[in-house]
Amino acid sequence: MASKHPEEVEDLHFRVLKYLQDNPDLSQRELARLLGVSNGKLHYCMRALIEKGLVKLGNFANSKHHLGYAYLLTPKGIARKANMTSQFLKRKMAEYEALHAEIAALQAEVEGQRQTVKRTTH
Repeated sequence: MASKHPEEVEDLHFRVLKYLQDNPDLSQRELARLLGVSNGKLHYCMRALIEKGLVKLGNFANSKHHLGYAYLLTPKGIARKANMTSQFLKRKMAEYEALHAEIAALQAEVEGQRQTVKRTTH
């Protein structure tokens, strides 16, 4: 079975870009809390996004945290987020369809068991 690690990293990167697009003045600590990851994991993610040229650290006069910095999506980051949104949606739809099929199969199994119980008790 293939590792889910690359998908997990891609999902985290997507979620970070999504939050930052709407809230560029979030601190790493606030963002980590919102995403439910450790500060260290979020820091590592932010460094990767900055190194890839998807996010840049800019000055933001109204920032609510230290020294007025903000994490801004670059044009490349905005384009990548759009692509990631599409890929994320495809992956989640496939997961939904698989889960829906599994639920339908389990419901059919339960109904079959109920019918068997009814036949054997009557």
